[in-house]
Amino acid sequence: MELKAESPVNPTSRRLNLSIWISSAWIALLAFAFLPVSALAQSCRTASELEDATRTALAAAGQRYFDLAAKGDVASLRQNATPSLASDFSAVEARVKDGRDGLAGAQGSSPSVFLLETAGKDPAPHAEFLCGVFGKNGQTPGSAAFYFDNLPPGKYAVALIDANSPKMRTHFAAILLQVGAEWKLADLYIAPAQTAGHDSDWFVARAREYKTKAQGHNAWLFYLQARSLISPLSFMSTLATDRLYTELQSAQPTDVPVNGKITDLAAGTTTFKLTALFPLAVGDDLDLVVKYQAADVSNTNQAYQTNVAVIKALVAKYPELRDAFAGVVARAVAPSGRDYGTLLAMKDVK
Repeated sequence: MELKAESPVNPTSRRLNLSIWISSAWIALLAFAFLPVSALAQSCRTASELEDATRTALAAAGQRYFDLAAKGDVASLRQNATPSLASDFSAVEARVKDGRDGLAGAQGSSPSVFLLETAGKDPAPHAEFLCGVFGKNGQTPGSAAFYFDNLPPGKYAVALIDANSPKMRTHFAAILLQVGAEWKLADLYIAPAQTAGHDSDWFVARAREYKTKAQGHNAWLFYLQARSLISPLSFMSTLATDRLYTELQSAQPTDVPVNGKITDLAAGTTTFKLTALFPLAVGDDLDLVVKYQAADVSNTNQAYQTNVAVIKALVAKYPELRDAFAGVVARAVAPSGRDYGTLLAMKDVK
């Protein structure tokens, strides 16, 4: 069967890439670092630091875009978007479609807003906004940081809403750009806050349990799942995301494919080159996805047999996986990028 999945990435290692009028083409993989930032060039104010009128306007804009997304009104969202985003709205349209189950009938929290301002004449190659009060060890409970690439001068805002529906809890985020008196939609993100009814804190607790049982691979994988549920924005960090990332890094095994590293998996006389390993929620189940290099996937019968061999070899090497995952998805990836996936329930892995 054909399955599609993407590997989760540390949110603090990604930056939103914007060009004039905000390009919706984004994400450059960069290492997290606090670099010196000129307070005159880039500034951020939290909701408590804003004038009442500004705070009210930002909250109203965030709420308006949330309501449109919840109704699936893509046409109105596009009408209120910046010209660049409106010209290529496919990514936002897909997010609204994918997030409709979480937003349908959802009650949203009051928007949490941040106002970001950058001055100058040219786009900032690597803009970093430090919001709120930072302590000697970095983030505090009320602080946040945002990271952007190629950010033109202007006034921007971030509006965050947590939504609870009969089915699940969902994160919603709108990136706004002030154009005249209006706050235009510059980008929009919708992400689940739960997997099979469990939130980030639950997965962190399970990860710590696996760690105490010396099941290091399960621990790391559950930290990854927790990380994917903690925030809708990969280019935002908070005290909570920083702490979780620190735990995740300390738990990362040395023999897993991550950050471009390729690892070997022996299966009989064959050695497979693994390129990715990550958890994936499928309905109420949590499965494990493993990607590996393949010369060709055009022969689907052969690809299926090879996928099964990879799954069996992976579980044989790490039997602890049986305790944590309902199934394993192996994806053979050809040099062209074409891939073929096979899902095998854990109970069928002999």
